[in-house]
Amino acid sequence: MSVPMIAFAGFSNTGKTTYIEKLVANLKSRGLRVGVLKHDSHGFQMDREGKDTWRFTQAGADMVAIVSDVQTAVLENRKIELTEAVTFFHDVDILITEGYKFADCPKIAVYREASGNPLAGKPEDFEAIVTDTHFDCETPQFPLDDVEPLAEFLIAKLQLK
Repeated sequence: MSVPMIAFAGFSNTGKTTYIEKLVANLKSRGLRVGVLKHDSHGFQMDREGKDTWRFTQAGADMVAIVSDVQTAVLENRKIELTEAVTFFHDVDILITEGYKFADCPKIAVYREASGNPLAGKPEDFEAIVTDTHFDCETPQFPLDDVEPLAEFLIAKLQLK
């Protein structure tokens, strides 16, 4: 894939989603187009029981799409790997993923001391660490409460402008 991709890795309750949400807004304010791919290991449901798309799925459709004047959704009833999922993204400057701790791509760790969980890998496995504490390592570290420094880092590292 030619679009730069970065995966945010961390355990539950570290603030990954909130941080990514703020980072997306920051990157968008700079004129960048941003894609986000979320992995959910618990399963999810986008359709609501009784709605047309749900009924088509219940009838056995392998793929169901719904299109309006402002958005499109495609539901495919099979598991796909990250390498295939990223092909759905087009016309974006950066693709951010959440939930792919073990993917073979550049990663940023998110660590919150109060979560009680460890870092989601060895510090040297990450391009950077977003944290509310300090790790004694050479991996660049950025504050959990301010996305601006990491946004600057990513723009420079991934040559986004």
